[in-house]
Amino acid sequence: MRAELDFIWKRRSVREFTGEVLDSETYRELLEAAMAVPSARCCDPWEFVVVSDRSMREKMATILPNGQFLNRCGGAIIVCGDLQKAYMGSLSYMLQDCSAAIENILLAAPALGLGGCWLGVHPREERIAGLRQLFNIPENIIPVGVCALGYPVNTPVPRTRYDASRLHGESWDEGVIL
Repeated sequence: MRAELDFIWKRRSVREFTGEVLDSETYRELLEAAMAVPSARCCDPWEFVVVSDRSMREKMATILPNGQFLNRCGGAIIVCGDLQKAYMGSLSYMLQDCSAAIENILLAAPALGLGGCWLGVHPREERIAGLRQLFNIPENIIPVGVCALGYPVNTPVPRTRYDASRLHGESWDEGVIL
């Protein structure tokens, strides 16, 4: 594994946090990273909800069953998409753009000494509706995912999940040796 790619290997899902709250500068850096991603036709359909209040994160945990650690993290960012801004009004393009933004947040987190975890929202209607109601999110805005962020209790060991059996050559049934 090349050292130049360490920032990728260090991106690991973290679910145990110290509880130290994120400051506004850290949020800004994470959001700048999020908005640095490519977007279909540069439409940038993303919107972000910054959730620094612990009581709001506790309420989020009731909506996101796999996010019970939200009350212990240092903050969260809800990544949403605006279908009206997406290229061709396409749900697929909007989801791709927002997913890239989520990934950049999660790649930036370890560089800032943070851990993070991606909590899926879309396409679960009950999760979308719950977050819309809790945060007053307009109907034309779709919550795509949540990044739980904070200072990790333990830093996971960097790793890759490279699997050569998933590679295909010029034809699906032709393997590639790399």
